[in-house]
Amino acid sequence: MDTSELTCPKCNSSKIVKNGRIHNGKQNYKCKHCDRQFVANCEKKYISSETKALIDKLLLERVSLAGIARVADVSETWLQQYVNQKYVQVPQQVQVQDKKRGGLTLQLDEMWSFVEKKQAKVWIWLAIDVDTREIVGMHIGSRDEDGAKGLWQSLPPVYRQCAVCYTDFWRAYAQVIPSKRHQPVGKGSGLTNRIERFNCTLRQRASRLVRKTLSFSKKLANHIGALWLFIHYYNSSLLV
Repeated sequence: MDTSELTCPKCNSSKIVKNGRIHNGKQNYKCKHCDRQFVANCEKKYISSETKALIDKLLLERVSLAGIARVADVSETWLQQYVNQKYVQVPQQVQVQDKKRGGLTLQLDEMWSFVEKKQAKVWIWLAIDVDTREIVGMHIGSRDEDGAKGLWQSLPPVYRQCAVCYTDFWRAYAQVIPSKRHQPVGKGSGLTNRIERFNCTLRQRASRLVRKTLSFSKKLANHIGALWLFIHYYNSSLLV
């Protein structure tokens, strides 16, 4: 279509230029006056519940949003809006089985990630129940006492009151966990192997955590939401 026949749907300017193509091959246009991008004669596409269910499953796999858009045949703009809304609604606290007091053992660890750029480090603090393999605590923040405190406060009360906690020798743990129930150990001891194995699982399943990736998080809120979404899925899968 000749750009002289087009006007911007936002500001009605006729200063329109071609601007590549969208995911389905249609010509994309851009207004030079207000920078609005649009497709000529665009018809609003209905996204079925089946497609949304497929997207929900793909969000739990090592697939980028661009890849999900191609598989589900939806626009990246719509998909980004959909996941933004989904992540906002994800509960940011653990949902685990009730536990009896006594005999509880946890393994704690922290793993590195980043948002927007590698210089913007964001640490993921995790706690796993050795017996049930549930993730019973998570905090996303800095790698210092505040981060360790966030993880400790994320644990259900029964764990804070009764559990023995195995960690590495990172000093922030000793600053927060009561000494009677804190057991720092070396990696060779095997006493933190469950949480280290889960860290590997998380990196393999969440594309934004793969070490060399173009799928990294651009927004901290989405980074947190995506991780909580996977944690809830992981814990629920243990009940099946």
